[in-house]
Amino acid sequence: TVQEGCDKFCAFCVVPYTRGAELSRPVARIVDEARDLVARGVREITLLGQNVNAYHGTGPDGRDWSLARLIWELAEIDDLKRIRFTTSHPNDMDDDLIDAHAQCDKLMPYLHLPVQSGSDRILKRMNRSHDRDSYLRLIERIRTARPDILLSSDFIVGFPEETDEDFRDTIRLIEEVQFGQAYTFKYSTRPGTPAAERAQVDPAVADARLVEIQDLIAKQQRALQDAMVGRDVGVLFERPGRMPGQMVGKSDHLPAVHADTATAQPAIQPGDLRRVRIVASVRNSLSGELI
Repeated sequence: TVQEGCDKFCAFCVVPYTRGAELSRPVARIVDEARDLVARGVREITLLGQNVNAYHGTGPDGRDWSLARLIWELAEIDDLKRIRFTTSHPNDMDDDLIDAHAQCDKLMPYLHLPVQSGSDRILKRMNRSHDRDSYLRLIERIRTARPDILLSSDFIVGFPEETDEDFRDTIRLIEEVQFGQAYTFKYSTRPGTPAAERAQVDPAVADARLVEIQDLIAKQQRALQDAMVGRDVGVLFERPGRMPGQMVGKSDHLPAVHADTATAQPAIQPGDLRRVRIVASVRNSLSGELI
């Protein structure tokens, strides 16, 4: 964890009330912790925060550092091979962080960037402080910087007062962006939040919307996964697979990859980073061969 709390006050969220205002850890403490983890064998670090790209920790120079500057500092650690971060807010996706995705080899081509809804009316009611167009333009800039990036998002369906047309706007946004992964939720009230006091959507309607959006995301996830067949990717192996001689790890883009490593010399160990050619796409994972 490098950052806690949130200043955004989304109408559905209790984090600003339970975790308080945004607070970032000092750069030196994070770097020292990262160096200690790497010395003990860690090869990938994920920087966590309720709104992690709003990070503004005090640097060694006494000034506030951005998340991008922190990432570049961590990238100087020799045996740290991969860096990720989550969860982000679209309004804090600054130019230097987009540039880091384009230029920092250790920053993986994966970004979780919650939009929550594709309807401007609902986004305003959610107090999200961004709209559909600004989100789509941001996605375009990110993909220009890193064309192969896998995008993930959060969606809430059945938010108070959401109409069929509002929901269709969300479906259209998903179809336009093509997400590789998403977390989808049916709205549930959080006592003390503004949305809890509003007219609620019929639970049966919300259930139907959740099924539809999950089906669409699943199709997009499988299509993007299928498109990886034939590509060479980096895989950080983590553990033995179900089959003898098999190892499983995370690809650069995050989807799990399993590969037959029985004949590998030297033997593959957890923490090894190897190039793998994807040969098949199966349910929720990829099959590969060591290069």
